[in-house]
Amino acid sequence: MAQLDRLLSQVITKAGSRLDVNADKKPRLELKSGEAIDLLPNPLPAVMVDVLAGDVVPPELKAAWQKDGQAEFDYDLGGQSFRIRLSRYMENPQIQAEHQGPSGPPATQHATTPTKAAAPVESVPAVRTAAPSPAPAPQPVPPATPRPAPRPKKTQGHPLAERLFAALLEKQGSDLHCTTHEPPLIRVHGDMKELEGFGAMDPATLLELMEALASPAAWQRFEEHHDADFAYGYEAGGCRLRVNYFCDRVGPGLVCRVIPNQLPDPDRLGIPDPVRRLATLSKGLVLVTGPTGSGKSTTLAAIVDLANQKRKDHILTIEDPIEFVHPRKGCLVNQREVGTHTDSFKSGLRAALREDPDVVLVGEMRDLETIAIALETAATGHLVFGTLHTSSAIGTIDRIVDQFPSDRQQQIRVMLADALKCVVSQVLLKRIGGGRVAALETLFITPAIANLMREGKNFQIPSAMQTGRSYGQRLMNDALVDLIQGRKVEPMEAYLKCPDKETFIAACKRAGIPFDLRLGESES
Repeated sequence: MAQLDRLLSQVITKAGSRLDVNADKKPRLELKSGEAIDLLPNPLPAVMVDVLAGDVVPPELKAAWQKDGQAEFDYDLGGQSFRIRLSRYMENPQIQAEHQGPSGPPATQHATTPTKAAAPVESVPAVRTAAPSPAPAPQPVPPATPRPAPRPKKTQGHPLAERLFAALLEKQGSDLHCTTHEPPLIRVHGDMKELEGFGAMDPATLLELMEALASPAAWQRFEEHHDADFAYGYEAGGCRLRVNYFCDRVGPGLVCRVIPNQLPDPDRLGIPDPVRRLATLSKGLVLVTGPTGSGKSTTLAAIVDLANQKRKDHILTIEDPIEFVHPRKGCLVNQREVGTHTDSFKSGLRAALREDPDVVLVGEMRDLETIAIALETAATGHLVFGTLHTSSAIGTIDRIVDQFPSDRQQQIRVMLADALKCVVSQVLLKRIGGGRVAALETLFITPAIANLMREGKNFQIPSAMQTGRSYGQRLMNDALVDLIQGRKVEPMEAYLKCPDKETFIAACKRAGIPFDLRLGESES
């Protein structure tokens, strides 16, 4: 189905006379009464208008449209005829569609719109229930074609998507990137590589693939806001995919991240015992932090699975979207998705207090209100896990306090000192010989560190961590040095990923690990 059909169908259902689609403006519908209304809440970028026009222009007019920026033709949708005029001025495409009423008999229609007589099957379902046409019978494919036909397509996937996903898993990639006018690329062990056997993807092909994968709600969000997030179950590959749709200056695109159906194994991830014991805490706030793509969700999933095995409680997760699926083991597990089961993290977290949870997982603490509710939830006797995009454990504390107004920051320091139990900060590095490995910085809140937090002396916390290794404290530099000494990562790889490079170089010298920064490789 052409994307423009969705707008044209509203012309029919709203008794409109003309549709105007201009670059960087909201599509406007002129009613027969003379009134004009907006059909979408947001303006359409020029590239999207160009895609809408390219979907409907007849093949014999495409050359003129591309060269001269002008085309005019008749277009049929569900027994209703439109006169469409395409124009382009200063690289800004425009579409004008005048509603001319019911279509004529098949012979007339073939002569007027030769390009549409062969393909009304895709257009009819979009308006089958709404089109007021009194004469659908003359159409080559009657409007009585079963309405559900397009919707199973969304749940069954798309042939090109199946090939892309299969190639992604075969190459052991973690992410798939599809961008307009570019061949698909995948991320393998941290590096971007082009997928062989696939050419550059045009906007129409990408939009068709994207609509086939998305749920109706996700596709509506993408059409209205030009981005969407959702999870897609790839049964043939035994995994799920976290999918993001977006539009950029050249057209639509998507990114898919592989989420295995099998829950992560703490032994394989190398999670230390003090971090595993977090699953048995009765209350408090535990934060897993790090940059995007550092494996925070994987670490949290492993900890939550340990809690699911060892406890007999109620676990509630709020995610965007749901990634790892936790079946019931020792605990009852309810997983809620932002945008599908709740409006936002803060609304889901606020409602969680009335749902009798023992353990709450907040997929991302994005704003002040979500952080505040998470703190209150932890202070009222619940165990709360959450994530933040910070590069160090100390930076996490500063980030939370700085979110609040200055007159509340001392109160938040006191609340945080009482509620916070641990901060796990991690980065993902390329492993020698292939694959990736995580380096974990762990800050456990001891009474001494809690006092430093209350007094606002966070700069003294690293010294307290160095003397408190028996509690499980570990600085990021120490974790990186251990990986280098274990021949798991190269010194330069660790240097590039460490947040504090000067202290890292000093830590390497103390450990007897010389490497020449100018050459970017270790000295043997």
